[in-house]
Amino acid sequence: MNKQEAIKRASNLRDLLKRYSYEYHVLDNPSVSDAIYDGLMNELKKIEAEYPEIITQDSPSQQVGNTILNTFENVTHTTPMISLNDVFSREDVEAWLKRMDKLIPGYRHDFFCDIKMDGLACALIYIDGVLQQAVTRGDGFVGEDVTANARTIVDVRSSLLTNKQSSLFLKGRTEIRGEIVMLKEDFQKLNQKQKALGKPAFANPRNLAAGTIRQLDPKLVAKRPLHFRAYDLLRDDPDEVLTNDFAYQTLRNLGVVVNQDATVFSSLNQVMDFIDKWENKREKLPFNTDGLVIKLNDRELYRKLGVVGKNPRAAVAYKYAPEEAATIVKDIVISLGRTGAATPVAVFDPVVVAGTTVQHASLHNADEIARKDIRVGDTVVIYKAGDIIPQVLKVILELRSKTSHPFSMEAELSRQYPELEFVRGEKEAIFRIKNATSGLLLKQALVHFASKGALDIDTLGEKNVAAVVDAGFVKDLADIFSLQKQQLLSIDRFAEISASNLITAIAEKKHPELRRFIFGIGIRHAGAQTAVDLAEHFKSIEALSHATLDDLLNIEGIGKVVAESILGWFATPDNESLLEKFSDLGVKPVFNSSASGPLTGKYFVITGSLQSMGRDQAAERIRSLGGIFQSSVGQETDYLVVAGSVGGSKLTKAKQYGTTQITEDQLLELLDNS
Repeated sequence: MNKQEAIKRASNLRDLLKRYSYEYHVLDNPSVSDAIYDGLMNELKKIEAEYPEIITQDSPSQQVGNTILNTFENVTHTTPMISLNDVFSREDVEAWLKRMDKLIPGYRHDFFCDIKMDGLACALIYIDGVLQQAVTRGDGFVGEDVTANARTIVDVRSSLLTNKQSSLFLKGRTEIRGEIVMLKEDFQKLNQKQKALGKPAFANPRNLAAGTIRQLDPKLVAKRPLHFRAYDLLRDDPDEVLTNDFAYQTLRNLGVVVNQDATVFSSLNQVMDFIDKWENKREKLPFNTDGLVIKLNDRELYRKLGVVGKNPRAAVAYKYAPEEAATIVKDIVISLGRTGAATPVAVFDPVVVAGTTVQHASLHNADEIARKDIRVGDTVVIYKAGDIIPQVLKVILELRSKTSHPFSMEAELSRQYPELEFVRGEKEAIFRIKNATSGLLLKQALVHFASKGALDIDTLGEKNVAAVVDAGFVKDLADIFSLQKQQLLSIDRFAEISASNLITAIAEKKHPELRRFIFGIGIRHAGAQTAVDLAEHFKSIEALSHATLDDLLNIEGIGKVVAESILGWFATPDNESLLEKFSDLGVKPVFNSSASGPLTGKYFVITGSLQSMGRDQAAERIRSLGGIFQSSVGQETDYLVVAGSVGGSKLTKAKQYGTTQITEDQLLELLDNS
């Protein structure tokens, strides 16, 4: 986006994030998940990183927390309760290490890792081992005094345990920081009681814990099963706590509960193994978590690295893949399934949801789009239904552009498929191609797939295609690679030799050229030359299947209509399954570059009928020598091949653009001598 667009988007994001933060920190009643908040915050940070001059002092990216309620006495933290930068992958963690290495090179990488609890951050202040004050995180600098309520929590000690090993911490000021949490089992029991009383269920354990600790009546707080889990130990003299591991050992000695799974590691591989372990086991934890905290174990190094903005350099929060994510709808394309059904598909910026990267989601039908009012340019919340299928949950209306307009299925069908007619039956939600049956569509697709310009499968012509489809042996393009000789022999058209010949011809095409395969699968508007361009650019069908709208539009010769068609094809569940089936059957397209050759960079158009070969064969020979075959004359066309009696339009354009006109014999000379 340009600077003006960035200013507008950043302003909208700041306003929305401030509201979400207020709901979360002050009202304890968030309207969106942490994942959505984090995603929008990351988007704001990226915009501000690209245009740092637009950063405002009150930007949420520059703030630690939020304003606090006035129902409790305000307390200024001796040491700010700052937040951590989020990381989401091994690459992010490696980048974090590199940044620290540049600042303090040559130090030992010992990491302290703990499970990140989803609760209300709180600091307990002890004087000579006796609890004096409990203060919430608040805005990170000023919190609320909730001492009376904290005293009701069973594992908030009124006095620290006397212990010879940790006697130092029973003198003077000792601050213990941690999370006030509600365990999942207790939360479920409370909601069961709510249901029995006919009252609404609580939203989640974190909000309930935060709301409870802010109750003005400690007796009510005492009735709620809250717990305190410590994660930090502070003293006026920081040298009294040399490592984070020592802090946890000391906390245990003082009788304070900490997570038992916190561990010190000496290598990144060990850290990542720990992350993977808890990603698989986190559902079994008694409390909710969305990731881990990774710190340098050495606290002197930790202090030396300092703080940038509101985040310490020596610690990060590793977040597991969110169940939801926010992204922007770049386009809505219409995909045609093998039954002729037209399905609208949202194409958006790639985003990680439930552990996988997704960039499109089915919108099902026109009624669903209207119900959710989804428009191109909208910021939407994506989730995975059953952890498998990406879906659009809702639109974040606060970020909608004033210039957006509702999506019209009928108008888009006419624009994207002008040559087809669609009908919508009574009481049906789906538009379908008029007068098209699944069998007819499959036969047409298979004839194209086996044609000379595509896989060029000998003897798999129109009649044999009809025979194997009508017999029920082929239900999609990939099925031809599982055909058995005995199946063919059961069809009247086939005898021993013809059946063997067809099976052999199909087997020989298990490793087709990538460009032929792309052309053969029948992506609408993607002709033979487009297939060449796609193969040269992406070099594998896998890479092409993950292409974004911007990736495609950056390829010369591919416009919006073609790009939409390509995205729509790969977004169709039937086609995703088809590609998997090809792979399972051992069909592996092979990339052979035709980008260089004697005719590299030369553009050819043929008008009229060639005598020596068919037009497709001529196009194939031109491409094999690096040339580019076009269907119409343009400014970049180098040669117009004039064969026999021809129409005047291409000749007129050739004269207009100064295109060289050659005969069929001159073309053959070029091909034979190149």
